[in-house]
Amino acid sequence: MTFSTRILAFSAAAFALGAGMAHADTWRYAFEEAMDEVQGIYAQKFKEEIEANTDHEIQLFPYGTLGESADIMEQAQDGILQFVDQSPGFTGSLIPEAQVFFVPYLLPQETETLASFFKNSKAINEMFPALYADQGLELLTMFPEGEVAITTKEPFTTPADLDEVKIRTMTNPLLVESYKAFGATPTPLPWGEVYGALQTNIIQGQENPMFYVESTKMYEVTDYVTRIGHNNFTTAVMANKDFFDGLPDEDKRAIRAAAEAAFAHIIDYQKGLTEASVEKIKEAKPSMTFTTLSEEERQPFKDAAGEVEARFLEMTGDSGKRILDQMKEDLEAAQQASQS
Repeated sequence: MTFSTRILAFSAAAFALGAGMAHADTWRYAFEEAMDEVQGIYAQKFKEEIEANTDHEIQLFPYGTLGESADIMEQAQDGILQFVDQSPGFTGSLIPEAQVFFVPYLLPQETETLASFFKNSKAINEMFPALYADQGLELLTMFPEGEVAITTKEPFTTPADLDEVKIRTMTNPLLVESYKAFGATPTPLPWGEVYGALQTNIIQGQENPMFYVESTKMYEVTDYVTRIGHNNFTTAVMANKDFFDGLPDEDKRAIRAAAEAAFAHIIDYQKGLTEASVEKIKEAKPSMTFTTLSEEERQPFKDAAGEVEARFLEMTGDSGKRILDQMKEDLEAAQQASQS
C-alpha cells in the first residue's frame, strides 16, 4: 500500500467511526479525466441516476485529485473507492487479456457499429467480468471514447517516417508493441508528465482521442495531428467487488441501471464531438496541420497489426485467443446489425 493510499484508508476509517453507519450512503467514484471530459460526463450521469433512484450519494474524483491511474486502481481494489473508471490500457498488467483493445485495426470507427458492439458483445459482457472479478473488481460496463489520433512535432505518412520518433504510450505492453511495429520508439510515461516531456522534446508525440487532445492542450506542444484509423479509445467502469457483493439486490439493480443509462448518455454525447474538437483546435492554433491517411497510406500500418495480434496471443495464450475470437464474432455481428 502506498503512502497516499494509507492516508486515504485512515481518513476513510476515521470518517466511518465518526459517522456511524451514515458513511455507507456516500460512495466514492474516481476517473482518469476532468469533469467536463467524456469520463466525467459519464460519471455525472451515473451519479445523477444513483441519487435519483436510491438514498445514496456519489462523490466524484476527477483526474489528479487522488493521484495517477495506478493510484486510483489500487484504491479501488483496497475498497477506499467504491467505483473507478480506467482504461484497459492501464489494467493490462493486471488483466493481460484486456490488452485486446490495443490490437490495431480491430475496432471499427463507425459510431453505430461501435456502440452496438460495446452494448451487446459477449466478450465484454460474459467473458471479461470473471477476469476482472479475479482482481477484486466488478465490471459494470465498457464504452468507447473516440477515434485515437496521433499528435507529433513532425509530419508522418509511413512507418519509416516514425523512425527514432519517441511516442508516449500508457504503461501497456501491447501498446508498446504496437508502436514498435509502427516504426516508432514507444516511451511509457505517466500522463502528468506528457505535456512537459513534449515541451522539452523528451518525446515527440502522443496518442489520444481528439477531444482529449483539445482539452489537455496537447496541440500547444505538437504541430501535426494524424489519423491512421488504428484504434478507438476504450474505458471500463468497475466497482470494488467486495463492496458490490455486499449490497442488497435493490442497490445492485440500481447500479447496473445507472451504468446502462450513463452508457446510452455518453454514446449520444459523443456524436460530433471529434469534429467540434478539431474546430476548437484550429481556432486556438490555426497553424496546426490535420491529416487523415488514405486507405493506401494506412496499409503498411495495417500490415504491422498482424505482428501485434501475434504478440497478444503470445502474451495471453488460450485465454487471450478465446477473447479475441469472441470479439471478432461480436464485431461481425455488430457490423451486420448496423447494416440491417
